[in-house]
Amino acid sequence: MPLHLEIVTPERRAFEGDVDEVIVPGSEGELGILPHHAPLISLLGQGVLRLRSGGQEQEFAIFGGFLQVRPDRVVVLAETADVGSEIDLERAERARREAERVLEGGFVEPADLASARAALQRALIRIRVAERGPRGTARGEHEALRHQAPRPREEPPGE
Repeated sequence: MPLHLEIVTPERRAFEGDVDEVIVPGSEGELGILPHHAPLISLLGQGVLRLRSGGQEQEFAIFGGFLQVRPDRVVVLAETADVGSEIDLERAERARREAERVLEGGFVEPADLASARAALQRALIRIRVAERGPRGTARGEHEALRHQAPRPREEPPGE
């Protein structure tokens, strides 16, 4: 029995399809979910969501939200969810460099320091997902995973 996965953000449905396994970044660490998993509701952290289906693996950069697990269905309600093929690697690298520049620049207000650290972590996660791409298939061949690839979302500077 496959596991039906939905990844939804406020802007769009990032993914919907049947998978063999989902590994999500929970607020307290990674959670591995297989068919017939016990019901669960959890906060999401930020990190990499991995899904496996038919020997293929796909990754999403996930930032915050909630997770609902039922024995045959997983719903991820994320603040953002970006698949590697949608991530602008150059933009993520610029965001990383800018966050590092702020952090290396000396004294900053605590709120600015926290913001720069969060921006750096978001950039590093996006870079990791974009560079790795899907495994088990050529990058861009997501149809076998039923990925509905909308246009990349625009982000304000610094994210």
